[in-house]
Amino acid sequence: LKFERSNQDMCINQRPLVTVGQKIGNDHFIADGAASKSGQIALGKNILCAFMPWHGYNFEDAILISDRLVSEDLFTSIHVEEFELQVRDTKRGSEELTRELPNVSDEAVKDLDSRGIIRVGAKVESGDILVGRVTPKGETEASPEERLLRAIFGDKAGDVKDASLKAPPGMKGIVINTELLERKKFSKAARKEEKEEIAELVDKYDGIIADVRKRRDEVVREAIVGKRAKKIISQSSGEPLVGAGKKISKAAANRLVIDEVSTRYDWTDSKKTNEEIKGILKKASSLIEDKLIELKIRKDKIIRGDELDPGVLQMVKVHVAMKRKITVGDKMAGRHGNKGVISRILPREDMPYLEDGTPVDIVLNPLGVPSRMNIGQILETHLGWALKKLGYKQAYTPVFNGARISEIKELMEKAGIPESGKVTLYDGHTGEPFDNVVTVGEIYMMKLAHLADDKIHARSIGPYSLVTQQPLGGKAQFGGQRFGEMEVWALEAYGAAHTLQEILTYKSDDVRGRAKMYESIVKGENPPEPGVPESFNVLMKEMQGLCLDVQLIGDVDE
Repeated sequence: LKFERSNQDMCINQRPLVTVGQKIGNDHFIADGAASKSGQIALGKNILCAFMPWHGYNFEDAILISDRLVSEDLFTSIHVEEFELQVRDTKRGSEELTRELPNVSDEAVKDLDSRGIIRVGAKVESGDILVGRVTPKGETEASPEERLLRAIFGDKAGDVKDASLKAPPGMKGIVINTELLERKKFSKAARKEEKEEIAELVDKYDGIIADVRKRRDEVVREAIVGKRAKKIISQSSGEPLVGAGKKISKAAANRLVIDEVSTRYDWTDSKKTNEEIKGILKKASSLIEDKLIELKIRKDKIIRGDELDPGVLQMVKVHVAMKRKITVGDKMAGRHGNKGVISRILPREDMPYLEDGTPVDIVLNPLGVPSRMNIGQILETHLGWALKKLGYKQAYTPVFNGARISEIKELMEKAGIPESGKVTLYDGHTGEPFDNVVTVGEIYMMKLAHLADDKIHARSIGPYSLVTQQPLGGKAQFGGQRFGEMEVWALEAYGAAHTLQEILTYKSDDVRGRAKMYESIVKGENPPEPGVPESFNVLMKEMQGLCLDVQLIGDVDE
């Protein structure tokens, strides 16, 4: 798999660890995946860590890191996001994929192809068009401007509206793949196109199968040259193709048509060669069979067309890859449940440093250890530092039978590390040593999938719920922040009456009030009096639904 997307929007990229012709054994690693290197698990990085408070930046499990981790891409990850657009058959007519979009500049559609799909390799940012789509407008009364446009450009200009797929807020990446799925068409041109596509596919697979056969024949001929023939006979006529007991020359081997030779008998007097030939023939026929099945599946797919939901004519999928460097707000964790959020990224010259001038990479709060009782992270810190100094790459400890403290101390002594594992650190700002010695060592840290870029969200105006007329919730719906009962109590306790009133009216579900507020801001007038929130009307309707005749008496504006 190359640059495929996982369910967590991560990039799956597999790399081969073997070369063509290389002999491999039973437990040989043949490929690396997204979380391994040279067949070994590789989820994080070993980095130099100090357990000490630093100006309050690692308060409450916060983490302070060096900019070395950012500049050297130690925790940089590639993410692949999938966007989908469906082209439907609506009551007002069919939607259509196109780059000819109404009221859209040429600059905005410069990366779209003739079908309206963005090209692979295009850089996209928030608001950029990924797939151009137009949908028919309803039969409404045309404005004078629209009538003029129709008079100039004909009917087509006014009867569609732009319904394109656009990149969501906060996105920045590169298009790595696009896919167009469509229903089978029955027109003459479509049938001709289908025939051409199938012919092209058959030619491609014929070439692949011919290459496999050619390579098979070369290897088999190479294996039998110089060996004595035993029973090389034609499978159709049964006549010998090479005399029994004769030494097979290169010319005789080249004359053989391998597909013609019967495989029921041993070809040579060498048992090893016969087994080798059988293995090669079996492997080649299995590979050819796989390719024929693959061809059949792909031909069937072209003949049948793609399976789409009812009413869907076409579906476009766009994959966008993003590179995410580690940043403030990202979540990290070690191997002991010691998770935390990055609070600050310091220049490496400001980080606390060792006596030899080596700055630490990460500063963790020592208060994260005693109450959680995960002392393993301290032992890991000591062991990691000792092994690094001794030049080891990894430490393997069996599950439920890890390294004992005595063994760790022995290694620390061997590496010349103090028995306590604590050393004097120096302040990167002043160069002065800190008052107390600090636990320092190598610790294995990983970046978690909770990234600040995925969570950051802001809204000014946006979609509202149809029933309550309150803003929707959540980043996916471009919603607002919920101001719950406890937050209301906080404002009540503080006495911020006007703030509370505008949160419960203009900023929530006072429909008339928010329209008037917008008007007054545009005109530079004083804000209007708040009206009745829509939730009050919803409550009244609910009570009326329970046969309680509740009415609002008098004018609302009084």
